[in-house]
Amino acid sequence: MTPPPPRQPDPSRRNTQAARAITTAALELCREVGYTKVTMDAIAARAGASKATIYRWWPSKGAVLLDAFMEAAADSAGFPDTGDVVADLRTQMNSAVATIAGPDLWPHYTALIGEAQHHPGLAQAIFDRFIGPLEEAAAERLRAAQEQGELDPSLEPHVLIDLMYGALYYALLLVRKPADPAYVDTLLATAFRAWTAKGVEP
Repeated sequence: MTPPPPRQPDPSRRNTQAARAITTAALELCREVGYTKVTMDAIAARAGASKATIYRWWPSKGAVLLDAFMEAAADSAGFPDTGDVVADLRTQMNSAVATIAGPDLWPHYTALIGEAQHHPGLAQAIFDRFIGPLEEAAAERLRAAQEQGELDPSLEPHVLIDLMYGALYYALLLVRKPADPAYVDTLLATAFRAWTAKGVEP
């Protein structure tokens, strides 16, 4: 007889308080010993939960940390709409850099990205639950700017996002260049000179 497939984790059954204790424990341990040394046993012990409970709610250590990371980065995820698309992008990009790329989160986020290269399910979860929604929020803000006449309506918002946020990831992940507010200003000024007829100064 063929055994039944393994039961998939069910996030809808999570107890909110217990789940928060688990994600908090995972992030605390990452800060103390580094992502690669964190184990599910250690997370369970720190959170006061059973390992079986964790596996009922998450398929892997990476999935636990993804939720922990998203909780910590939630405040930097929104895109304001003040009617000035450059100012709004500057606000969001600087907030994201200060939160996500700070020493408190960045080493653990890069470890998560590294593990995702070898685990397609984790890579898909990072896109579906974090990168994808952020990209769509940015695209909505850019489409609003197109409707308001700030941007050429023929431009593809997702390509603009690739250029702006791809530059940030390149700076932070590959060349390890400080993505400080001055860099964000230069990036936006350069990009918007190319994207608008008259150019938009930061």
